Amino acid sequence: MQDVLEKAAHIKLVVFDVDGVLTDGSLFFGDDGQEYKAFYSRDGLGMKLLQQTGVEIGVITARNSQVVEHRMRNLGIENVYQGKLNKLDAFHHLLDKLGVAPQQTAYAGDDVVDLPVMKAAGLAIAVQDAHPFVKQHAHWITQHAGGRGAARDVCELIMQAQGTLDAQLKSFL
Repeated sequence: MQDVLEKAAHIKLVVFDVDGVLTDGSLFFGDDGQEYKAFYSRDGLGMKLLQQTGVEIGVITARNSQVVEHRMRNLGIENVYQGKLNKLDAFHHLLDKLGVAPQQTAYAGDDVVDLPVMKAAGLAIAVQDAHPFVKQHAHWITQHAGGRGAARDVCELIMQAQGTLDAQLKSFL
């Protein structure tokens, strides 16, 4: 765990996959073709708190969804890459855009399509219910499942390692 905290202490950018990480991976479609996703409110608050500490957040997903666009806008997340089948290219574009080195990034994923970015990031994170092969290649595994607190786990890990968690939590007292 000490190695994970050391890596987390240097993180300037956290990138999340969407389906299976920010959601539980379920896809709901109405008769009209409209797509619906459920996001966990505690994950959103964790992401807002992390942003307040100066850590950037990005999202890279293979799917295109207006729901994702709306939710990320609601959270103040501007670095949203949708429809990216090659997540590694999007990851490198984001690093160039923000001027961040790979070792200063954390990536949270759940399935094999996330592995190329996980291997490129300084801190590779798998959600609790990730594919077993993905877990084998993660530096750290969240306590909670995707869409059920995993993103909050990631945010609190980074804040704990950077010494900002207590101040963020105490701001509510």
